[in-house]
Amino acid sequence: MRKLLWTPSEEFIKSTNMYDFMMYVNKEKGLNLSDYKSLYNWSVTEISDFWDLLWKYFDIVCSKPYTTPVDDIKKFPGAKWFVGAELNYAENMLRYADSDKTAIIFRGENSVRREISFRELKDEVIRMATSLRKEGVKVGDTVAGYIPNLPETIIAMLATTAIGATWCSCATDIGPGAAVDRLGQVKPKVLVTADGYYYKGKNFDVTKNAAIIADGIETVNKVVVAHYAGDMEHIAGIKNAVAWYDFLEKTAPADFKFEQVESSQPMVVMFSSGTTGKPKCMVQSVAGLLLNQLKELALHNDVKPTDRMLYITTCSWMMWNWQAATIGTGASIVLFDGNPSYPDTSAIWKILEEEKVTIFGLSASYVHALLAEGFSPKNTVDLSALREISQTGSALSEDGFEYIYREIKSDLHFNSIAGGTDINGCFASGNPMSPVYSGELQNAGLGMKINCYDDNGKAIRDEQGELVCEAPTPSMPLYFWNDANNERYMDAYFRVYPNIWHHGDYVLIHGDTGGITFYGRSDSVLKPSGVRIGTAEIYNQVDKIDGIKDSLVIGQYYNNDQRIVLFVQLNDGVELTEELKKEIKTTLRTKASPRHVPAVIMQVPDIPKTLNGKKVESAVTNIVNGRKVTNRDALSNPESLDFYVSILPELKK
Repeated sequence: MRKLLWTPSEEFIKSTNMYDFMMYVNKEKGLNLSDYKSLYNWSVTEISDFWDLLWKYFDIVCSKPYTTPVDDIKKFPGAKWFVGAELNYAENMLRYADSDKTAIIFRGENSVRREISFRELKDEVIRMATSLRKEGVKVGDTVAGYIPNLPETIIAMLATTAIGATWCSCATDIGPGAAVDRLGQVKPKVLVTADGYYYKGKNFDVTKNAAIIADGIETVNKVVVAHYAGDMEHIAGIKNAVAWYDFLEKTAPADFKFEQVESSQPMVVMFSSGTTGKPKCMVQSVAGLLLNQLKELALHNDVKPTDRMLYITTCSWMMWNWQAATIGTGASIVLFDGNPSYPDTSAIWKILEEEKVTIFGLSASYVHALLAEGFSPKNTVDLSALREISQTGSALSEDGFEYIYREIKSDLHFNSIAGGTDINGCFASGNPMSPVYSGELQNAGLGMKINCYDDNGKAIRDEQGELVCEAPTPSMPLYFWNDANNERYMDAYFRVYPNIWHHGDYVLIHGDTGGITFYGRSDSVLKPSGVRIGTAEIYNQVDKIDGIKDSLVIGQYYNNDQRIVLFVQLNDGVELTEELKKEIKTTLRTKASPRHVPAVIMQVPDIPKTLNGKKVESAVTNIVNGRKVTNRDALSNPESLDFYVSILPELKK
């Protein structure tokens, strides 16, 4: 049963940026919007007016205004946004830069701490941008990052956009082959990397992988190496390598000009996980990304200049881009690189206490791990500064929602969000003006005309179905890189429902609250006897059983039907006994339904996951059903698949 977990006070509501924006809309349009529901309905009914007022509300810096916010809202895909506008992303991000206020605090797992002011950040961005220009990088060129979550990563991204070039990145925990598969497709001129990184107390040399990547991408003519956790003498083994501070212009030129580009100029290339083939390269625009990020950060997350945000992320994940845009609100970022639970679970929580973090971002898998361990942050550290937690990555159970309020803090806004790499943002989000219920994302995001469809394309409520978006939004990809005739783009989103974005998530929209519950990827939905079951429904019950560390569920085609196979990873010293199997089945039968009970339960040593920590059901499904796994390098633990191959004969019996 869904529980009411938090209700904002009237005083709190009126202090939020969302309320301020609503009052701005009322004034500009002569309306009387009074709550989030009415504001949202206006935003998806008057879509052009919404994005127009959002641009004006944020006072976007541009050298040339647009003639229209959107040329044809009915053209989907293909609508053009902010037609005629010319602007620069970095210039907008650095509008607060004439200040000695802290912009970035870096905390490394190895206890390294650095602090950079807004003034220092702008200075280094301009110096880096000037050097990139001298290297021949220009509008239309690409700069790539193979780098940890360092201040240099944000500086390099902003410097790239400052000269109108396009940025892409992946973290150093990805192998060189997988990095070349991603970065090589977009032909970068410059590669930015580091000499090493720390993880779980160990030092990892990056230079050998960087050398392989530089050799594997023939367009790279310069490799810029930042010092963090390695030996800079090793960069001699990298073709055309130069140390970060040797590459940077010594002083920022006083006459530096931010390159003004069209609103639809490619700014970022995001990569799909690559677990089902070569990663797709999703190209997103300057204006689309800028405005959507400010909307989500300042309005949905109520980020103010007084805030300090820390998100557990790497630059392989779109949440890195999202977190980096916090700079544009005037707030501070606390960057963390390493394992948040090293040397023990309290590690990241101590950083939150020490840095007085006000907004903390984490994943569902991390919350479930804390829940399974029984760790209580509120009884470990002082979290008096913390006022909001943002969560994404995968579906969070109702128990996970309740854990936040029970064991972390009872008087904060828990903002569960979902959307993805595809839009570099959120289709569903929270808002600080509405209540929070367990298991529900509070609402659709402003301007996001989402719906839930059944198999026949009919809108449904209080039933599980496909997440769709019925109208274009600015941060949707312009196109996929190297996609002749937009074939892959259309296949990815528009083949299921004509002129409707099919996102691939299995959801339920609650008719009473308007909240949204996610049940996993629809391509992983189970269909025993033709009845659709979201995998999250099983995880939500199984993962809280004592002794179970993690689990993975897939559908196996068997005797002309599909049967459910559940793989469980157990805690040290725990065995999969008949008693434990019985407990799993009884729990699912009584707390879900008889249809949720797996036909087969097997113990496994590890659960395959993406580099962002998401379970990879598709790879195991392919193995079990006799299909090829196309890209093991896209996994953080590809060796885990060997076990599933080894048990295939047993599963075929």
